Amino acid sequence: MSSNKETKTIMEFLSENPNVDVSKAWERCWGIQTNIIERVRERFEVAKHPSCEGRDYFTSSEHPDHGLLEGSFNAYSGDQVDWLVHSWIGNRQRSILDINATVFLGQETRVPHLAVIFGTIPRLYFYAEYTPRMDLRTNPDYLNQYFEPVNQDFLEFRANPNWTRFVSHGTYLRSLMSPVCVSSHAELTDENIDFCEDYLERFIGRWFSWLDEAEEVPESERNDQQIYDFQVRELGYRNDPMNVLPIQVFGEEEANRMLEMRIGVDQIEDSKDRWK
Repeated sequence: MSSNKETKTIMEFLSENPNVDVSKAWERCWGIQTNIIERVRERFEVAKHPSCEGRDYFTSSEHPDHGLLEGSFNAYSGDQVDWLVHSWIGNRQRSILDINATVFLGQETRVPHLAVIFGTIPRLYFYAEYTPRMDLRTNPDYLNQYFEPVNQDFLEFRANPNWTRFVSHGTYLRSLMSPVCVSSHAELTDENIDFCEDYLERFIGRWFSWLDEAEEVPESERNDQQIYDFQVRELGYRNDPMNVLPIQVFGEEEANRMLEMRIGVDQIEDSKDRWK
């Protein structure tokens, strides 16, 4: 077991403090993410995807280590948004929460996708990312357009002594992160949730301003963009080290079904070749 707070795994944190009531944190963080999802739904016309029907609320069987997990999964899709997810899973009496708001845009623009995650382990975990739509190493103009303007905010976040960087043990997940991706944890306090909420005001506002100003991608380039977008989306979910938790609690077959629902494999299958 690692003693370093940067490299300790989520499961190690949970094993040290397994029975903390995090209900209050769930209410605040779920509310913050609900506001983000509502803003996206106000801008884009999307409909609930049939693959998540009946998942407004679900529970697991009792697990000896993690107790009864509960959660909610709602995903939406539309002409300009491929996959909009609002979900959570966890045990509010036993330290663990994973609360997600993710937006995978369509191929009309190359504005980065959006991902915001709150969690408790039972420390407060926070992840905020603009997922790139192309390789930043070979597209410096794209990096300068969308990531350089965020650099100062990122550095100020990292300089805050309340927060410790969280280093994923998954090499693929680390390769997926942009240079301004925030993945950090802190004590579970209202002050630290306030700090995240303030950060997100700028983070989300900037993203919407990019949408307002975005140039359209030529239709001849949209099929290649879609292939790239779908690969990033699927590989990110399939290579998440935390997939081990639903396998432990729900069993491999059900966990795989849940994973494919998170990826949105039905939406990918229905939409691929849209731009050919």
